Amino acid sequence: MHIEPRRMPSAPDPRPTEYHTWRSGAVAVHGVSYPTAVKPGLMGQGRDEALRLLAERVKVERGQVVVSLQCGTGLSGVVAAVSGGAAHVYLSDRHAVAVEATRRTLAANGVTNATVASGHGSAPFGDTVRADLVTIRIPTEKMALLQLLADAFGILRVGGRCCIAGATDEGIKSAATVLKSLFGNATVLATEAGHRVVMAVKTAPTPVDTTVMANAYLQHDDFQPIDVSLRGRPVRLFTRPGVFSWEHLDEASAILADVMQVRRGDDVLDLGCGSGPLGLVAARLSETGRVSMVDVDSEAVRCTARGIANAGLSNGEVHSSDVASAVLTERFDVVLTNPPFHVGKSVDLAVPQQFIVDAHAVLRPGGTLQLVANRTLPYERLVQDTFGNLVTLHDGPRFKVLAARR
Repeated sequence: MHIEPRRMPSAPDPRPTEYHTWRSGAVAVHGVSYPTAVKPGLMGQGRDEALRLLAERVKVERGQVVVSLQCGTGLSGVVAAVSGGAAHVYLSDRHAVAVEATRRTLAANGVTNATVASGHGSAPFGDTVRADLVTIRIPTEKMALLQLLADAFGILRVGGRCCIAGATDEGIKSAATVLKSLFGNATVLATEAGHRVVMAVKTAPTPVDTTVMANAYLQHDDFQPIDVSLRGRPVRLFTRPGVFSWEHLDEASAILADVMQVRRGDDVLDLGCGSGPLGLVAARLSETGRVSMVDVDSEAVRCTARGIANAGLSNGEVHSSDVASAVLTERFDVVLTNPPFHVGKSVDLAVPQQFIVDAHAVLRPGGTLQLVANRTLPYERLVQDTFGNLVTLHDGPRFKVLAARR
């Protein structure tokens, strides 16, 4: 189907959003106000009760080495350095917005004895870091959580502590069970407003339940290959726990891959690429055009890079990016996207709205946005207000594909 957009009456010019603008927040811990960096795209837009509980209820002794995994805004690391007297704090997060928030929060509090890295778990720090305390703001994906717990056990000294925090509806109780199976003990330090902090002490160099550590994906460089057929040709994807739809190709991406329109020579942006199925297909269709794939998740970027290399694509590249921030100065003929609408467990339409706005910003005149979404999500008005036109490429029982031309 050729994209002939349906013009909407009196469509306004795209309104600027504040999505890419950082703001100053503050969180009180033990009566002290700590400035934090916040923006849309962060869990709770920077207001995270689990992170506050970690910072408030976990005691840090002076001179200790502290590691904060899935650090969010970096609040617990800041409190460990400022009031706890930590010798050094290492902080990592796989989410690009969280990494930048942590850097800004550390700077706002004058913390200089800290190392911030983009990546999942302890992988970005190599094999040399040994910790007295590891804090984890738990993810909801079970295998991604297990990876973090295994990393924590591996880098802790005997006698060191692992403290995890999260909400009941995020799985903190089951996370505590896994924590106990590794460490042999688990103590609830705090419960508040549906959240809790749980602590375990490493009492021996090996886990109590060694079978927990047998999973292949606990190794940072083990990827799961997924072989799929898209547009009648085989495509091999590589995934990791926590990457969107990491155990199978999601139906929405398969639909967009089937109906998307990419011509030879088109420059294409796969916005929020996940493991890269749309970008890999687009690179084959474009042949001579440049295909950029971007994602906020560092593990997704690693998976897509593996997929590009495996396919032997010379016209594909992948970058870490908060929406399209990494490519806002570039221009494309096509933007393909299956935008996320969850931040943590909450629906946040500020993120997909920015996907649409950023798509308009990077498209050349005449270029097209092609977007797949759950049919219940109200994206039509967002696309109309931004582009002034709209066409439906697919209207199925569960998913729709919308398109618009700049």
